[in-house]
Amino acid sequence: MRRDVFQAIADPTRRAIINMIAHESMNLNSVADKFQQSRPAISKHIKILTECGLVTIKQQGRERFCEAKLDKLNEVSEWVEQYKKFWTAKLDALENYLNTLQAPAKPKRKTHAKRK
Repeated sequence: MRRDVFQAIADPTRRAIINMIAHESMNLNSVADKFQQSRPAISKHIKILTECGLVTIKQQGRERFCEAKLDKLNEVSEWVEQYKKFWTAKLDALENYLNTLQAPAKPKRKTHAKRK
C-alpha cells in the first residue's frame, strides 16, 4: 500500500522520528529506545514512513539504519503555501476594511449658497 506524506506527519510519534533521523542516521534499535512504545509499534511507524518515502532503511552489516528523505515534505509545504496565500489575502482585506471603519470621519465642507 502506498501512503501519502500527510498520513505520515499526522502522527506525533512519526513526526518525532522524522525529527530525530533528520539530524543523523540512526539504527532501528536506537530509534526505538527513544520512545516508551514497544519496538513493534515503532517498527510500524517506521514502515509507514518508509511507505510514504520519508525514510529509507539501509543495511550496514547486521544493523539497519534509518535515513530521512525530507524532499517529500515539499508536497506538504506547497499545499500549506496555497492556503497561506489565500488567508493572507483575506486577512489583509479584513485589516483594510477595519482601518476604514476606524478612520475618523472627514467633516463635510459646508457650501454657501450664492447670494443675489
